[in-house]
Amino acid sequence: MSEPEPAVLVDEPVGAPPAGRAAPAPRARDAASPPIQRAAGRRDVPSVYVVGFWKRLAAALVDFAIVVPVALIITFLVSKISGVHLPAKNLKLTDVDMWIDLVLATNPAIVMGIVLFLAIGMIYLFVFHMTLGRTLGMRLLKMKVIDVYGDPPSPARCAARCAGYLASIATLFLGFLWIGFDSEKRGLQDWIAGTYVIRSRGAE
Repeated sequence: MSEPEPAVLVDEPVGAPPAGRAAPAPRARDAASPPIQRAAGRRDVPSVYVVGFWKRLAAALVDFAIVVPVALIITFLVSKISGVHLPAKNLKLTDVDMWIDLVLATNPAIVMGIVLFLAIGMIYLFVFHMTLGRTLGMRLLKMKVIDVYGDPPSPARCAARCAGYLASIATLFLGFLWIGFDSEKRGLQDWIAGTYVIRSRGAE
């Protein structure tokens, strides 16, 4: 029987962790929440502050601005090599109806482009979450990802988090919007992977 995952505590003294486990992190609180006053004589436990929707959206836009040019270049090169192109006749970038028709018709070029964009985005997220515990956008805005024990996410959690991103996209981005309504500011990807996004200090 697998060991149940402990709940994240709220400013409680942490005893000795189970063998092979790190001590649970204190419960993440909204950045607007003031630190809880501790009674005299209680051991000091570091507080963490979760990051809300708008700051995480800003970090996501930075990551998007990094991924999109790379994905466009790779998609263009793959298109040239494979010979799969969009129909050149009457092609208008601002014609929304045309793009919807191409998607519904499962145009090979559109399908290839979507698959490549998603693959490049997931590789970007997985590599940076696994190596740095955050993306470049998160680093710029001073935030990082932790697990329920306060540690950087393991490779398994990073993979689960990437799957959570895909699930959030599949729900028409409702999984991301949930961050704005959740009491712990966690999106679908956080709940799936068992992670929090918190403020980082300095060059952490």
